[in-house]
Amino acid sequence: MKKKISPLLLLLPSLSTFAGEVTIVDATASPTGSGVYSFAVTLRHADSGWDHYADSWEVIAPGGELIGKRTLYHPHVDEQPFTRSLSGVAIPEGVDHIEIRAHDKLHGDGAKAFRIELR
Repeated sequence: MKKKISPLLLLLPSLSTFAGEVTIVDATASPTGSGVYSFAVTLRHADSGWDHYADSWEVIAPGGELIGKRTLYHPHVDEQPFTRSLSGVAIPEGVDHIEIRAHDKLHGDGAKAFRIELR
C-alpha cells in the first residue's frame, strides 16, 4: 500500500530555509551634507555564534547599485535587536529613495528589503 504524503509536508524543507533569516526592524536616514547621509539600521537575528550571525547590511540605489555597506564583525547573541550606524554615504544625484538589505552568514540576504524615502 502506497503512503500518501501531505502537501504541507512538501513545504517544510523550503520553509526551514527561511528560519533564522535576518530581519530589518527599522532604519533611518539623516542628511549630513550635500547628498551625504548617515544611516542607522536595527536588525533582529537569532545569532547563535560565529557560524551563524547577521554579518552586514547594505544601502542599495533604485537601479541595484551598492552605495554603502556596514560590515558586522561579530555575533550579537545577547543583544537583540541591535542598531548599528554608517555615515558618509554619498547618494547619487536624482536618487529619491534607497533600500537597505541585510545579510547573515548562513542564509545570505534577508527576504525583505527596507525602503527609505530620502526626499
